[in-house]
Amino acid sequence: MHYSAYHSVDVVNGEGTRCTLFVSGCEHACKGCYNQSTWRADAGHLYIQALEDQIIADLNDERIKRRGLTLSGGDPLHPVNIKTILQLVKRVRCECPTKDIWLWSGYQLDELNEQQMQIIKLVDVLIDGKFEQDKADPTLLWRGSSNQVVHRFKRE
Repeated sequence: MHYSAYHSVDVVNGEGTRCTLFVSGCEHACKGCYNQSTWRADAGHLYIQALEDQIIADLNDERIKRRGLTLSGGDPLHPVNIKTILQLVKRVRCECPTKDIWLWSGYQLDELNEQQMQIIKLVDVLIDGKFEQDKADPTLLWRGSSNQVVHRFKRE
């Protein structure tokens, strides 16, 4: 998996202070996308174990009270990202059990396959749906266009 950026402190992409990983790879090619540089699956930097270790360390750093992890992109649910994203969210659940996980995807919840659903079962918030420029609305919270849906899940 590749990623375009990692922000250890982010207050824009989800509730509270967060760690945010922007992965590479997106097949949706939404007209008006603000992050076209992440479309190619091999764009940006190679995701390595050291980055994953840093994300976990940042989430557990008590000096900054981070609420959780945000996964965006590109698309974290793109087929090339599934294995690594699943590994990361499992590790966050295990090593950072009080942190929440937010995930943005162009795929809709009702069209996800079994592998993608393994990830969704571990996240707290999914914002799904392709960005549609004709439905763009800058006043929407956490979404770029009105067709996108914010799903909040209760974990057991």
